[in-house]
Amino acid sequence: MKFRTNPGGRGLRTVLSGLLVMLLACAAALFAGSGAHAETKDEKTLTIAVSQEVDSLSPFLAVRRITTALGRLSYDFLTNYDPKTGKTIPALAESWTTSEDGLTWTYKIRDTKWTDGQPITAEDARWTFDTMMKDEAAATANGNFVENFESVSAPDPRTLEVKLKAPQATMLALDVPILPKHKWEGVGDYSKFNNDQEFPIVGSGPWVISAYEVNQSITLTPNKDFWRGAPKFDKLVFRYIDDSDAQVEALKAGEVDFVSGLTPAQAKALESADNITVNKAKGKRFQAITLNPGAKLQDGTAFGDGNKALQDPVVREALVRTIDREAIYKTAYGGFGEANGGYIPSRYKDYHWEPEGDAVIGFDTAKAGELLEGAGWVKGSDGIRAKGGTKLSFRFNVHADNPQYVQAAEMMREWAKEAGIDLKVEPVSEVGALLDAGTYDILTTGWSVNPDPDYILGINRCSGLPAKVGGPYLSDAYYCNPEYDKLYAAQLAELDQPKRAEIVKQMQEQLYKDNVFVVWGYADQLEAFRSDTIASMQPQPDPGGNYDSQDGYWSWWSATPVGEEDEAAGDSGGSSSGLMLGGGAVALAALAAGVVFLRRRGATAADDRE
Repeated sequence: MKFRTNPGGRGLRTVLSGLLVMLLACAAALFAGSGAHAETKDEKTLTIAVSQEVDSLSPFLAVRRITTALGRLSYDFLTNYDPKTGKTIPALAESWTTSEDGLTWTYKIRDTKWTDGQPITAEDARWTFDTMMKDEAAATANGNFVENFESVSAPDPRTLEVKLKAPQATMLALDVPILPKHKWEGVGDYSKFNNDQEFPIVGSGPWVISAYEVNQSITLTPNKDFWRGAPKFDKLVFRYIDDSDAQVEALKAGEVDFVSGLTPAQAKALESADNITVNKAKGKRFQAITLNPGAKLQDGTAFGDGNKALQDPVVREALVRTIDREAIYKTAYGGFGEANGGYIPSRYKDYHWEPEGDAVIGFDTAKAGELLEGAGWVKGSDGIRAKGGTKLSFRFNVHADNPQYVQAAEMMREWAKEAGIDLKVEPVSEVGALLDAGTYDILTTGWSVNPDPDYILGINRCSGLPAKVGGPYLSDAYYCNPEYDKLYAAQLAELDQPKRAEIVKQMQEQLYKDNVFVVWGYADQLEAFRSDTIASMQPQPDPGGNYDSQDGYWSWWSATPVGEEDEAAGDSGGSSSGLMLGGGAVALAALAAGVVFLRRRGATAADDRE
């Protein structure tokens, strides 16, 4: 059989062959000389909208939600929390043992590496804890975890030994990022080192902090050698957008992929938006106000200009009685929250406490007025109570970027007026400077709570006060009660969990009675994400949990890009893609040679033991 030859076939084959050679050459040049460009064109980026400013990228100093979250993403801890149950699981420590008297803890350190290729050893952990024990600045953020440490040693590269002064209940909940000794031991003054001059930052977590632009963005890239498996996205970007409505618009436009802290109205509006999923989770964060009881240093020296009337327990109780917690969550939070005065949110049922019966300091403006009248605070012609030249007129500084706080503050202002108290609501962009100087009367605040309550309880001890004006401190209420400190020490030393829980509840009751740190309750966590970008990710707890501000790195580590669901389910750890040339996707293949261009990702399987 003969085939008819196309007269132009040879020329066409020549052209096609030349074109193929040219494309292959271009591809080779791009991969060899401009690999980053080739990756950038096809990389999958997960962008998170944030509004909170970075306090420090140093884990020794970082206490804000954004920076403690970055610490979890970029550094491994000795232990972690199960993403489903919140129970302790292995992390950098593969296993551990304790002596019969509970005074010696021995951890077996996992055989893994820092992101610069150096091995992680027990000496890194020993150095981290020892530095916190000996350097006041290094103890700023997490010093409460090591106050009871007698000594820390590393007998060999895989063994960390901690000796305690007394039994300590938090030895499997040491929420301390372990730092690379070889990068940190030469720092010098830890109070001034913010870890923001050299990128990428050497760490050990699933993500690497690769770039930071102040009030612009924080960029992280995968740790390809992370022992639990590399993240599936090529980049994780925290993008600063101050205004919550602007965050929502950016989500709808596809400029960001995830927003948190939604208002009820925003959440409801997004439920009908295309390619957006709204998530509602029970709150792990409490909302509160702090009443300035008189800012003071650890030695008792007073400073600042807080209204001295708030040093009167009667005034503080009267003010709290003008707060309708139920109305705040019904109106300002649209019913998406739980009104409560307990310090530990109800999602942590073992430690949660709430006032009952006669112990309740409830909403009653008439009772508030009676208390003040009986204590000699008399209404003037302007309706504001005063005594001895001091008026019950208070600055009320509110986080301007939180519309629920602003609305709640306005509601409180109206209620307080009924009792003869004047609240001057002043939205501010940042409360840090006011706290540093003690130049405030009332502030809105909020803290996320971990499964183990030790840290959040520890910030209110007398040792949390600054040693000098402008120096590091933990409490944002300048609270100091020796009885509370005794209870803190007792719960820390109690290894029987039910008994410890009872002491923790007594501590919350003490805080509630003192009316310095006044909890409103716990707003539901309302968040939303682009379902055309994120196919799935791990909530905590599971089911019904949150994605943002987890106790761990589970959500952003497990997040699977749309289009890679089957790959993740099959744990293939790889994907193929076309090469972007001149704005078009060109799939290059040499059929005769069988050439295929592939871009591999790291393994993504979780440790089966977890």
